[in-house]
Amino acid sequence: MRAMVLPERGSDLQLQQRPDPQPGEGEIRVAVSACGVCRTDLHVVDGELPDIKYPIIPGHEIVGRVDLVGSDVTTHRIGDRVGIPWLGHTCGVCRFCKEGMENLCERPLFTGYTRDGGFASHTIADARYAFPLGEDGDDISIAPLLCAGLIGWRSLVIAGSAERLGIYGFGAAGHIICQIAVWQGRSVYAFTRQGDLAAQEFARQLGAVWAGGSDTRPEQALDAAIIYAPAGELVPAALRAVRKGGRVVCAGIHMSDIPSFPYAILWEERQLVSVANLTRQDGLDFLKIAPQAGVKTQTTAFPLEQADDVLTRLRTGQILGAAVLRP
Repeated sequence: MRAMVLPERGSDLQLQQRPDPQPGEGEIRVAVSACGVCRTDLHVVDGELPDIKYPIIPGHEIVGRVDLVGSDVTTHRIGDRVGIPWLGHTCGVCRFCKEGMENLCERPLFTGYTRDGGFASHTIADARYAFPLGEDGDDISIAPLLCAGLIGWRSLVIAGSAERLGIYGFGAAGHIICQIAVWQGRSVYAFTRQGDLAAQEFARQLGAVWAGGSDTRPEQALDAAIIYAPAGELVPAALRAVRKGGRVVCAGIHMSDIPSFPYAILWEERQLVSVANLTRQDGLDFLKIAPQAGVKTQTTAFPLEQADDVLTRLRTGQILGAAVLRP
């Protein structure tokens, strides 16, 4: 198989030829047709996450078809189209798994981080963590749903019933969740990098009632805000933008340090919470909701060999919507 491999921290990805992987008990092998490029991939490549397994193949927004089935797999057949998300395995026996919070599992495996991912022509997945996708929709458009969409959905649920919803960082997750929120009848306020007029116009096209730089504030206070950008300085800004009793949701796996802020902007029962990973139920729920809401992802496809260049573009804010690799 062909794969873009991160050999060590700080290294460029390397295109390698490897033997085709073989699925073990309870696993499937998937021929990858599309893999979205997520900001979490940047955190892996930049060494910002702990305990990265080197060498590692990044990528966790995977769409492909099962081409080999391991023993004891009854849920998937050769030829099935599946989606492989960030959460790749949980222990099933720790307190969190038993209490329905498998996203907080004590011994998880994560696709493209602690097990090889989808920047490759083939990948291995735990069959229990591969979502059946059916045949509707094209692979490129579906790929960003497998993380940007799923984590976006979980963060939207945690944001509650907010009528006026702020979205800080209008990238892959932001543009998907904007569409869901508008479909639900909410008013969306999109906050982008200062001066990013293209992203602001994009947000308005998707139904946002207001769009501006993250250093500005709409006239009306927000009921809740979701922060997708990994910028800690946005936390005080979002707290200032929400009303009494409002909620700020930090949706990234990694964020720069949050600066000191006065207690007054947290007081009056404002809440600051985080989202960690996803559950399989999140995936099942969201993959039903997305077509009902008419979600259309804005994607730009690139060949697998350009993965490093795509990551650079993502790092510098040059991707509108989501980038997807095609092996």
